[in-house]
Amino acid sequence: MYDFPDVRGHFGPYGGVFVSETLMYALNELKETYAKYQHDPEFLAEFHSELKHFVGRPSPVYHAKRWSEMLGGAQIYLKREDLNHTGAHKINNVIGQAMLAKRMGKKRIIAETGAGQHGVATATICARFGLECVVYQGAVDVARQAQNVYRMKLLGATVVPVESGTKTLKDALNEAMRDWVTNVETTFYIIGTVAGPHPYPMMVRDFQSVIGEECKVQMPEMTGRQPDYVMACVGGGSNAMGIFYPYIDVPGVQLIGVEAAGHGLNTKEHSAALVAGTPGVLHGNRTYLLQDENGQIAETHSVSAGMDYPGVGPEHAWLKDSKRADYVAVTDDEALKAFHDCCRIEGIIPALESSHAIAYACKLAPTLPKDKTILVNLSGRGDKDMHTVAQESGLKF
Repeated sequence: MYDFPDVRGHFGPYGGVFVSETLMYALNELKETYAKYQHDPEFLAEFHSELKHFVGRPSPVYHAKRWSEMLGGAQIYLKREDLNHTGAHKINNVIGQAMLAKRMGKKRIIAETGAGQHGVATATICARFGLECVVYQGAVDVARQAQNVYRMKLLGATVVPVESGTKTLKDALNEAMRDWVTNVETTFYIIGTVAGPHPYPMMVRDFQSVIGEECKVQMPEMTGRQPDYVMACVGGGSNAMGIFYPYIDVPGVQLIGVEAAGHGLNTKEHSAALVAGTPGVLHGNRTYLLQDENGQIAETHSVSAGMDYPGVGPEHAWLKDSKRADYVAVTDDEALKAFHDCCRIEGIIPALESSHAIAYACKLAPTLPKDKTILVNLSGRGDKDMHTVAQESGLKF
């Protein structure tokens, strides 16, 4: 039986707590609070009520029948996280963490964001619960995700553009960590992915696992059995762990995570930490990273802001090493083609992050018999990516 992490937050050699002494009190407080409410019936009832009445769960599973027929192989099914309130999977986790913040008496929330979906989700729930909200976002991402920046501000959040480093998600996380150290007594840090120090990788996974739990009920209703393949894009990795985790102990289900190959794995312009990285420590945990021979974090690239990160959640690192999951990478061009095909063939505008997973499903499907099924986590919708897609396609917006 799969039983990770251990009590110290380790997934095999990965995970753990690598932070300054200043943050140990806050992390221990969070760990104790989560342990108290993790299985608490009242807490879980409120969590699932919010998911049902505010988010609109369960999100449906959709058979991409026309596309599957055109590809001529396995049947592709999409888990429609894009239909959640705020347009992505991020809100599942944010609700859970904000509920913990309320119970801990923390009235100020900070968050980091890349594509902006986690920032929007955090701003949304802070408005819902009456909490102060500060979101850190790399200046590059502020520019390419202007629509989400405006949404966050409309919802009452303060958006802080981060000008250091590569001005992307890694640097936003660095600044959020600095804020937390400074304001640890009053502030709750809602991390948006399954990375960071323990208990975040476990906690975010648990809140996101509602995705896979729904699929385990929905797929047999639609197809008579569980899928042969479960697939998701992997930036930090929360949408992937959300759909993978309930399937880890299910035999016969192959898990595939899809990273961003950017301009190609033979270049330095990609974000494929699992496919092309090595183990190291970043943002409070040990995991696979893109780094040079001296351990300096490498610059990354992806057309998708949410995939533009040099690391990955430690549980993914363990699933890779233990061979329970396979990890592959898809280029910008392949993701953009899948984005356009999904729009034209199925009438669904996917997020560029999700388009990476869809692209690999479209590669795999024609190599498989027609009675095989591929379940893809469509983690978000693509409204936020209109400017990027127009620019990359040479079109006027």
